[in-house]
Amino acid sequence: MTASQLEKWLDTDESREVGQKDDGGESVGHASGRRIIELLHKKKTDLTDSDVDHMRKVVGYVHRHLAQKPSSDIEHSKWRYSLMNWGHDPLK
Repeated sequence: MTASQLEKWLDTDESREVGQKDDGGESVGHASGRRIIELLHKKKTDLTDSDVDHMRKVVGYVHRHLAQKPSSDIEHSKWRYSLMNWGHDPLK
């Protein structure tokens, strides 16, 4: 997803409703999505070690989550919505 696509997605109710919420507030994936937007706006030369670590975390999450693809409706699934919070739309 592009930064603008992800930004629009994170503003939806569906985006806010999915994911693990450690303290009852924002989900881990939603917070990750906000960080991904920041990273997509950075120049490659400005990326920090922490940024690279987060990108690796995102790739790992997406890889693991794709392996759990549901057999039913994907378009309106929490599975897809969760992946989209992490910057990946499995339908595109």
